[in-house]
Amino acid sequence: MSATDADNFIDLDMLVAAARRQMRLVGLFAALGVLVGALYLAFTPSLYTASTRILLDDSLTKFAEDKQAPPAGPQADAMVLSQVEILKSSRLARSVVMDQKLQDNDAFLNPPRSPSGWLKAAVKSLAGLFSSSPASSDRSAENARIGKAVALLQSGLNAERVGRSLVIELSFENQDPKLAGAITRAYADAYLADHLDANFDATQRATVWLQGRLDDLRESSQEAALAVEQFRARTGLTAARGELMSEQQLSDLNSQLILAQADTANASARYNQFKAIVDSGPDNAVRNATIPAEKGTSGNNTNAINEMKSRYLSISKREQDISSRFGEDHPQAVALRREEADLTRQIFAELQRLTESYRNEYQVARSREESLRTNVQDLSGRNSMTGKDQVELRNLEQKSQALAALYQAFLARYEEAAQQRSFPIAQARIISQADNPTTASSPRKTMVLGLSLVLGLFAGAAAGTVQEFRERFFRTGDDVRDSLGVNFLGYLPQIGNRLIEAGGAAANGEKARPHSSETVTPRMLRVAINAPSSSFAETLRNVKLAGDVVLHHSPCKVIGFVSVLPREGKTTVAANFAGLLAANGARTLLIDADLRNPGLSRSLPQPEKGLVEAIVGDVRWQNACLTDRKTQLAILPTVGRRRLSHTSELISGPGMADLLEEMRACFDYIVVDLPPLGPVVDAKAFAPLADGLVMVAEWGATPRLLVRSILQTERQIAARTLGIVLNKTDMKKLARYGQFGGAEQYLDRYVSYYVEEVSPAARTGRKEKA
Repeated sequence: MSATDADNFIDLDMLVAAARRQMRLVGLFAALGVLVGALYLAFTPSLYTASTRILLDDSLTKFAEDKQAPPAGPQADAMVLSQVEILKSSRLARSVVMDQKLQDNDAFLNPPRSPSGWLKAAVKSLAGLFSSSPASSDRSAENARIGKAVALLQSGLNAERVGRSLVIELSFENQDPKLAGAITRAYADAYLADHLDANFDATQRATVWLQGRLDDLRESSQEAALAVEQFRARTGLTAARGELMSEQQLSDLNSQLILAQADTANASARYNQFKAIVDSGPDNAVRNATIPAEKGTSGNNTNAINEMKSRYLSISKREQDISSRFGEDHPQAVALRREEADLTRQIFAELQRLTESYRNEYQVARSREESLRTNVQDLSGRNSMTGKDQVELRNLEQKSQALAALYQAFLARYEEAAQQRSFPIAQARIISQADNPTTASSPRKTMVLGLSLVLGLFAGAAAGTVQEFRERFFRTGDDVRDSLGVNFLGYLPQIGNRLIEAGGAAANGEKARPHSSETVTPRMLRVAINAPSSSFAETLRNVKLAGDVVLHHSPCKVIGFVSVLPREGKTTVAANFAGLLAANGARTLLIDADLRNPGLSRSLPQPEKGLVEAIVGDVRWQNACLTDRKTQLAILPTVGRRRLSHTSELISGPGMADLLEEMRACFDYIVVDLPPLGPVVDAKAFAPLADGLVMVAEWGATPRLLVRSILQTERQIAARTLGIVLNKTDMKKLARYGQFGGAEQYLDRYVSYYVEEVSPAARTGRKEKA
């Protein structure tokens, strides 16, 4: 794409100019948007949001439950999302409603409504007029209130995960801040209680199921164990591990024989030790014998002997101490020696008794050893066993053991479930308690006003864009040249009060003088005469220059003024153009050729005869003309007392042609005010008689397509068109439609060349009037 094509594709200058043109519209929509936002804030009740945060923490039960590590990744995401859905569930909402008695809270059930809420309620009420519902009972009405409270509670509730953590933020909004805080706290408590209830229900169901399975497993295990025992009894495999009775007995006897041999050796050693102590005599047995500690009954006896020996040693030591201090004949020393002798007899008697007891034990142990050796020798030759029975017994034992292990596992799970059923800790906790909110969370005034302003700006931009795309009228000279390909002769500004007052002041000044000339045209038609230095007059001079250049070969120039639509100001332009020519000294005739709607003639003193009478020969055209004695402008009016139907034949026939030929000899310019091209064909019929046509289009009102279609269709008119002037131009708005660098952008610099005031005669009239 070349630079020229890029400029044609996106014309930034055109976009900026369009934005400047639609700035007021955009500003109006922005103001309306802010106003709508302010009204929304004024009529929308404030909402308060209370929030709490709940942590899903499995570690709370780790000291009472043996659980694996908490899930991570997708499993954790699924777990958190599941808890969020539980918080949003209707069952939990219903429990909160019943706990807080929200079904009886009118402030909660019927909160203040926003404008959108009023609109929805109105639509529902209108829809309810066309539907009938059966009469409801008290029970159904109560259920309806509960259902409404649940729906309102769910609509105001929001639960979402905080980032990627295991924290869920729970919030609720309501018009009452205290109620919002209370409901949020109640919701968190209900969630924790629901956790406990869910755990209890799950463990309760598991306990019931496990109880049934335990009963079945107990019966199966008992039946399997009974089958093993019956098979053992039937086959003689009564020992454990599938061994025969003979093998069991032989093994037991060998074990017992080994133990018996050890017991015999032990008993023999004890007996020989005590026999040697007794044989040494009473004194040596008490003083020098070492008595080992024994277990059982013998241990008790040896302990008694040791205690008596300790007493004996203590008494002997005391006796020696007293004898050394007080003499051997001291009564206490004598008593101690008697006690010492008594303990010696007791100790020796006890040693004798123990020696006899150990001898008996030795004899019993030796007899038992011999008996066991005999039994082992008897059973060593007997060993018979059936392999098939052992295999069958092993299968029965494995089945019994498996059922017993399964029963123990289910029993352990049952006990665990029974303990968890009453466990009072949930796997979640509140980490942020919900307080009563102090500031409103919705509507946010700054955001609403800002959004209203932005939406208003967007709406204004859209309306401005639509208006720009719907622009089908002439705004600038470039529009005329680009759309029609004809000359653009200039802008005629709207005739405001200053120009009209200028004409009025001039007329009044001349009337105030006793010898002033009479004017027949109204002030509106004398603007160019009374304000010759205005931009209005300058544009008409440009029209004259265009006519003089194009029609320089014609000594008398017949110039017709036409428009496409009525009320575009062609009569005013034609009259002011003719007045300007006459004021400059040119012999000028102004003809009102709009036979069906003679607007120019209605603004003049009512004539008796006019153009129609001159064409048909009822009167000479000189006698029908009115003359402005100030400018010597001749005006041929049209008498509109009768309604004519064949006006096109009149102004294009031989009578009109002869009349123009006669007039050419008397005037330099003949200005003809023709009917509009759209409603009638009079101007098209008159076109061959004119030297040139000036088309008048209303600025911002005449459609370009209509003018282009007429010029393309009527080649005769297009060929004689000197150019187009844009009438009723709003000079203040004109700069908005001009391109950068265009003449429209520099109109403010032309002001010093235009003097929007009256001629010297008008200024004199003002002074005299003052």
